[in-house]
Amino acid sequence: MQLLVRFLIGGSVVSLFAILGDVIKTKSFAGIFGAAPSVALATLALTIHTEGTDYAAVQARSMIVGAAALMIYAAVSSHLMWKGTASVPVIAVAGLTLWIALALAGWVLLLRGLS
Repeated sequence: MQLLVRFLIGGSVVSLFAILGDVIKTKSFAGIFGAAPSVALATLALTIHTEGTDYAAVQARSMIVGAAALMIYAAVSSHLMWKGTASVPVIAVAGLTLWIALALAGWVLLLRGLS
């Protein structure tokens, strides 16, 4: 049942962003903003229903930490690629390592702040 609800919520939000992308005439808009938020919203809705709001709040904070780490990864990776001093695979692997390290550090700090 949860899988069906996730599918319906996620599919609806992705479709909404795709329609919005068609209206705005920016195809990348739908792809960039469609998938992750819809999955996050579906997951949070189900988490609130099954585990309660306190647990969902922790999950939402974790999503924010992961998104912040992703933003830093994107900024650093794009900056390094513009400089052109290293190959794309090297930059991608280094950036992913940075992303994981930042997300884990944020997660540890989040857990310490909650306890």
